[in-house]
Amino acid sequence: MKKTDLAKFKKVLEEQLVELQKDASVKLVEANSNNSALPDVNDQASFETERNFELRIKDRERKLISKYQKVLRKIDDGTYGVCESCGGEIGVKRLQARPVTTLCINCKSEMEAEERRQENLMQHGGRSIKGSTGGSAPFV
Repeated sequence: MKKTDLAKFKKVLEEQLVELQKDASVKLVEANSNNSALPDVNDQASFETERNFELRIKDRERKLISKYQKVLRKIDDGTYGVCESCGGEIGVKRLQARPVTTLCINCKSEMEAEERRQENLMQHGGRSIKGSTGGSAPFV
């Protein structure tokens, strides 16, 4: 990857990381300031549901912040843009679309296909289904 491209990615990633961290700290302060009990049970239930939703979002943001920090370290150590699975180069267009990616498009596609196969196996308990010939074929 060209040094100019690398510098552009680093700048964008650092700016996005600062925004994420700023948003995360504001949301944390807001969440901690609203922890009073409400007199109505339905209001309290709604409040708790909303709070749980906000906590899930904060957890996702925390994980995303971690990804940004990891990718910035990869830029510093010279491994940014290298697929963690096959060692091949991750295309610039893919990095532009998802700058925190660590897998090339081929490895990511293979991983997603495997996840779908595993999900199908879990949903169907690894059972076989009968084919039209009367034999059994795995349901994948």
